[in-house]
Amino acid sequence: MSLFRDDGIVLRTQKLGEADRIITLLTRGHGRVRAVARGVRRTKSKFGARLEPFSHVDVQFFARGSELVGRGLPLCTQSETIAPYGGGIVTDYARYTAGTAMLETAERFTDHEGEPAVQQYLLLVGALRTLSRGEHAPHLVLDAFLLRSLAVNGYAPSFGDCAKCGMPGPNRFFSVASGGSVCADCRVPGSVVPSPQALELLGALLTGDWETADACEPRYVREGSGLVSAYLHWHLERGLRSLRYVEK
Repeated sequence: MSLFRDDGIVLRTQKLGEADRIITLLTRGHGRVRAVARGVRRTKSKFGARLEPFSHVDVQFFARGSELVGRGLPLCTQSETIAPYGGGIVTDYARYTAGTAMLETAERFTDHEGEPAVQQYLLLVGALRTLSRGEHAPHLVLDAFLLRSLAVNGYAPSFGDCAKCGMPGPNRFFSVASGGSVCADCRVPGSVVPSPQALELLGALLTGDWETADACEPRYVREGSGLVSAYLHWHLERGLRSLRYVEK
């Protein structure tokens, strides 16, 4: 029997019995972890409110064995709030739907429980912090998070040079299956011809050029979001349920 301590973001919760919950977290040191929180649905629970989606928490786990993730679910025995991002997210529909899509994306990119995913964790913390503060439009923050999540998981799209032959951009065509922008010689069936402004926006979101992103016209933002969604669905092999509710 061992005690583990880590900090993480609560991705989702599930009811268990009459008073318990299963909490799914993305942690800094152990990747995605599912744990049982006893009695957190009781009104007298001291830390149930801290274990809600979007919360950034310091958590103590109790596990049977020398590994946190094993045959049985560990117990979440203590939690302390690091940052209550949910307070700035759940009261606004656009932020809430964008944040929910971020949580689902983070869970999908961390398929194997117990495997550290530090870059994905840091991306999620930064994105939720930005979203909760309202520093940029929620759909832009979401698209930036999706693009960077793809990048840290090995699926970085190209928005300038040809993704197949490396021909310097800008290139006219865009192919989800080929990895992004492609030249005329590398064009494949199913390629689209997005506007240069939409590709410039996506490049800005990927690199963190918020001055360019914030100044982009709404029509190009919607076009760019469509490309991001298609690219994400291709690599995840099935869509995100929460994306359908995101306001564009």
